[in-house]
Amino acid sequence: MSADKKKRGKSSIGPIVSSAHLAAEGASELSEFEFGLTLANNAFHRWIVRCMAAAGYPDLGALEVLILHTVNHRDRAKKLADICLVLNVEDTHVVNYALKKLVKLRLVDSTKSGKENLFATTDTGAETCERYREIRDQCLVETFTSFGGNAKQVSELAALMRMLSGLYDQAARAATSL
Repeated sequence: MSADKKKRGKSSIGPIVSSAHLAAEGASELSEFEFGLTLANNAFHRWIVRCMAAAGYPDLGALEVLILHTVNHRDRAKKLADICLVLNVEDTHVVNYALKKLVKLRLVDSTKSGKENLFATTDTGAETCERYREIRDQCLVETFTSFGGNAKQVSELAALMRMLSGLYDQAARAATSL
């Protein structure tokens, strides 16, 4: 075993990645991050769907849950474009479809303001978000803090992930122009 691998505590198997062909030539750390991000993203989506089901809405998908929380944020009506921007969703049609579903469930209300539709949570939508928060506190936050969750480290990781999302956005623009 090389000194570098002993130092990092890794076996001769190599880094934990989902696609070894992407980990070649100095990109193994980025591939490790991408694999971790994939696992975290899928676990997070599974969690928010299950939490919302426990809050009384088992038929909402992950994006619908995220949109509901975004619309509820700061108790102000939001435009479709703003919701897409905040969530970094390129396809407005997908968000619009999700909003229609939330309106049909009476969690969100839509009002016209000039040429734009504005979306705000209904009382039921706000109560649902509050119930979700209570379940989140009980199932996730309490466990996080009981295991000594380091809020500063999580905040730093969140900042790093936001920065990396900008790099991925720039890479997507570059790949589109090829």
